[in-house]
Amino acid sequence: MSKTRKIKRVFKGKPTLEGAGVHLKRAFGFAEVPLFDPFLLLDDFRSVNPAHFLKGFPWHPHRGIETITYVLRGDVEHGDSMGNKGVIGAGDVQWMTAGSGIIHQEMPKGDDKGFMWGFQLWANLPASHKMMDPRYRDVTARTIPEIKLDNGTLVRIICGRLKQTRGPVQDIVIDPEYLDITLPPHTEFIHPVKKGYTVFAYVIDGTGYFCKEKDPFSYEVEGINYFDMQRDPFLGNESLVLFGDGDEISVSTEKQLVRFLLISGKPLQEPVAWYGPIVMNTREELRIAFDEYRSGTFIKHKRA
Repeated sequence: MSKTRKIKRVFKGKPTLEGAGVHLKRAFGFAEVPLFDPFLLLDDFRSVNPAHFLKGFPWHPHRGIETITYVLRGDVEHGDSMGNKGVIGAGDVQWMTAGSGIIHQEMPKGDDKGFMWGFQLWANLPASHKMMDPRYRDVTARTIPEIKLDNGTLVRIICGRLKQTRGPVQDIVIDPEYLDITLPPHTEFIHPVKKGYTVFAYVIDGTGYFCKEKDPFSYEVEGINYFDMQRDPFLGNESLVLFGDGDEISVSTEKQLVRFLLISGKPLQEPVAWYGPIVMNTREELRIAFDEYRSGTFIKHKRA
């Protein structure tokens, strides 16, 4: 018999300034390790004010992680030390495995109405893969399957599986799933997930019930004013739901639709040594990485 996961904790996005001055909401990050193992952070950057995103994320290094960028509106121009360059547009995904080391930049540009909206997720790599060769998986919107279920639920499959359909990103070490799901009003969505995996949902539009839980005091909520005695059982925009264990999740709506990102992955259960854009297993490995960056020996793999 299937066990529906319960809400373990709810987080509210926190205003954060990153890069050269990009205004974003951080759904979770450094302070939440190891709750989200194997994931490290999730940033939501959306704005109609170009001053809040145009300075972007100039040249910076990464080692030991994967960065996953998903764009809903606008464009993100990118380039790297391997000679890659291009533009990620609305609906596109870039799954970058930094591995042994890469230096890159990401520069958000708004759409024709000046709106920029996207997400960046960081996934950790196990010790056995920290120093693997870097690689890119640039996924265009047209290659991401979109399925409409009988109840009207719309699911974009970036990574993972829904029924017999698999997403274009495959063979990733942490065995992740990444779905963009929209439920119409008065609808329920039940989805199987792997027992023991970390699973969370990030709401990006509308409101919904998660895990059939209508008592808002039955779980912890991070990032709220604790003098506010009102809590809504509906979870809405910029709310992140971290689920307990089980083998399925349930989401339902009433008068409004809800749209959310559903993400899962296999925990690594390894020590995390993290400073800035580099994530290793020990402080000594961090020291070596930054020494190499300063000495110009950081990049181990270059385009032939």
